Amino acid sequence: MDTSIFKYGELPEFKKFTPENLSKQFPVVLQEITEEFKKIEKNLSNYLIQNDLNWDNVINPLNEVNEILRWSWGVISHLNAVNNSESLRDIYSKFLPEIISLSNKFGQSKIIYNSLVKLKETNNFDQIKNRILDKEILEMQHKGISLQKNDQEEFNKISEKLGKLSTEFSNNVLDATNEWFLILKKKSEVDGLPERVLELMAISAHNHLKKGAEVDIKNGPWKLSLDIPTYTSFMTFATNRNLREKLYKAFVGRASQGEKNNSQIIEDILSLRTKQANLLGYKSWAELSLSTKMAKEIKNVENLLEELREPAFKTAKIELETLEKFSKDNGFPKSQNIEPWDISYWSELLRKEKLNLDQESLRPWFPLNDVLKGLFKLSEKLFEIKVVEATDEAPLWNDDVLFFNILNKEDNKIASFYLDPYSRPESKRGGAWMDECLNKNNVGKKTLPVAYLVCNQTPPSKDKPSLMSFEEVQTLFHEFGHGLQHMLTTVNFPQAAGINNVEWDAVELPSQFMENWCFHKNTLMNIAKHYKTGEKLSDENFEKLLKNRTFNCGMATLRQLHFAITDLRLHSSIDKNKDKTADEIRREIAKQTTVIEPIQEDQFLCCFSHIFAGGYSAGYYSYKWAEVLSADAFSMFEEADLENSEDLKLIGKKFKDTILSLGGSLSPLDIFKLFRGREPQTDSLIRHLGLSGAT
Repeated sequence: MDTSIFKYGELPEFKKFTPENLSKQFPVVLQEITEEFKKIEKNLSNYLIQNDLNWDNVINPLNEVNEILRWSWGVISHLNAVNNSESLRDIYSKFLPEIISLSNKFGQSKIIYNSLVKLKETNNFDQIKNRILDKEILEMQHKGISLQKNDQEEFNKISEKLGKLSTEFSNNVLDATNEWFLILKKKSEVDGLPERVLELMAISAHNHLKKGAEVDIKNGPWKLSLDIPTYTSFMTFATNRNLREKLYKAFVGRASQGEKNNSQIIEDILSLRTKQANLLGYKSWAELSLSTKMAKEIKNVENLLEELREPAFKTAKIELETLEKFSKDNGFPKSQNIEPWDISYWSELLRKEKLNLDQESLRPWFPLNDVLKGLFKLSEKLFEIKVVEATDEAPLWNDDVLFFNILNKEDNKIASFYLDPYSRPESKRGGAWMDECLNKNNVGKKTLPVAYLVCNQTPPSKDKPSLMSFEEVQTLFHEFGHGLQHMLTTVNFPQAAGINNVEWDAVELPSQFMENWCFHKNTLMNIAKHYKTGEKLSDENFEKLLKNRTFNCGMATLRQLHFAITDLRLHSSIDKNKDKTADEIRREIAKQTTVIEPIQEDQFLCCFSHIFAGGYSAGYYSYKWAEVLSADAFSMFEEADLENSEDLKLIGKKFKDTILSLGGSLSPLDIFKLFRGREPQTDSLIRHLGLSGAT
C-alpha cells in the first residue's frame, strides 16, 4: 500500500505534510524524479541517434516529470507561506538548494536542449507548439545551457546563493513583522479607532498575555502590531500622532536593523543577479528579465512609466497642498509640515469632509459571504460558469479555508479553487496572491486546474462575520481574476494552459480587469447588503465610492511608479552606480517619484519582498503595464452598454474565449488584439486613474 503523502495529480492532504513526514518522504520524491530524469535523457539520446524525435516522445515526458516536481515542491512552498512554523521553515531551507540544483540539472542537460532544438528544426509545427518550444529553449539558455564548464559551475553556485538569500530575506521580513508590538493600556492611546479594530487588538493582547480574564474591548489592554489590518487601521484612524509616528517608523524600518537586517542581502542579491545576467551575455538583470516579457526593452518600460509619472506627479503635488491646507485649517500646527504618518489620517478626515465618505462605516455592507455570492453571480453572467462551495470535499490546511468547484453551463466540473481569506500574522505571509495547486493537463495523468487564492483580510469576530473594507473587496476580485485565467483555460498543452507561458507583464490583465467591476453599479449593488438588516447600499454611498476611486489618485499612482522605477533602475544600472547603495539610488529616484521624500528610518527596500523574494525583480512595472491592458479591455464593455445584459454576455464570452481561455498559447499582444480588435492604448487608464486633468 502506498503510504506516501506525495500523490501528484490529487488534492494534497495538507495535515499529513508534517515536518517529520516531509523529512522522510521528500528525499524519496527527489530520488524518483532524478531517476526519471536519467531515463528521459537515455531515451532522448536514442531518439536523437535514430532521428526519431516527435512531440509526444520529447515534450510529454519532460512535462510530466516537471509537473511532479512543481506539484510536490509547490505544496511545501504553499504551506511555508500560509502555515509557517520554525520546523517547516527549516525543512524548506534544507531542501531549497536541492530543488535549485535539480532545476539547473534539467535546464543544463545538453541532451534535452539538443532534442528541443532538433525537434523545432525538423518539424513544421503550428504557432502554439512553436511558441512553447521557443520558450523552453530560451529558458534553458537562461539556465546556462550554452555556458562553458567553469562559467556554468559559477552560474549554479550563484543560483543556489540567490535561493538562500531570497528565503533569508523573506524570513527576516516575517520575523520583523511579528516581533514588533506595543501593549497599550490607556484609552487615549486608542482614540479614534473603530470598535472592530479595538476588538481585534484586544483579542491579540489577550492571546499574547495569556490572561484568564475576559477580553475587554473598551478598557484594554490592546496589542498594536505590524500586521496589515491593524497597521492600516491605526494609521488611518488613530488620533494619537506620537503612536502613529512610532508605528510608521517600525513598519518602514522592518528588517533593516540587528541580526535580521536585509540591507546587505539586497546588495548581495543585486550583485549576484548582475553577475548571472552578464554570464548569459546580457548587460543587466533587467535586460535578461525583459527578454521574456511583453515590453521587450527597458526603454519601452521607461517610456510608459514616464507617460504616467508626469501627470501623477503634478496631481500628487496639488493633492498634498490641499491636504496640508485642510489639516492646518483643522488644528494641525501651522509651524509644522505634514509627515508620512499624517497622510492616511488626514486623508481620511478630508475624504469624510469632501466626499462625506466614512469607509469604515461601509464595512457592514460587505460581509464576505455576500461579496462571494456577488462575485460568483457576475462570473456566471459574464463567463457562463457556476461556482459551488464544496469545502467538505477537500483537505484543508486551516479551518478558515474554503473550497469551491467551477462548473460549465452543462454542469460539468471544469476546475476548483481554495480560498484562504483571513489574516494570520503569526504564520501567514502578508499580501494576497494566486498560485497553482494543479494545472490543467490532458496528457498522462489527466488533471483539472485547481488554484490557491490567498488574501489577508479582516477575520470574523465572536459575533460578526468578516466585514470587508472596500479595498479588501477589490483585492478579492483581483485574485479571483488570476484564478479565472488559470481555471477557464481551454489550451490542451499544459505548458501553455492557464497562466503558464504568459509573459509576466501581461499576467495581471485578468486580475485588474476584474477589479473594474467593483465600480459597476449593478454589480456592486447586488453585493452590498447590510449583514444585519439586509438593507442595500444606498445610491448616494455608491456615488461616493465612485468619486473615492480618484481621491488622492496622484499620490497612489506615484507610489506604485516609485516602486516600479526603483526596481527597474536597481536592476538595470547597478554597474553605473557602484559607489552607491541601493537605498541611495532609491532616494535619488524619490525626488521625482514622491511628494514627501522618504525619512531616514524609511528602509522600505528591506521589506520589498516582491522584488527580492518574489518573482517581480525588474518586473514590478508589470502592474502598470497590465493595467493599461486591463483598463483598455474594460473600456470595450463601457463602450457597449454596461446595463445591457445581452451585450455583457457577448463581450464577456469574447473575453473568456480570448484573454481567459488562450493563456500562453499566443503572444499577449495577439490575444489582446483578438479581443479588442486593435493594439492597447493608455487613455482609458489615465481616465480611470483620474489623471487626465493634470496632463
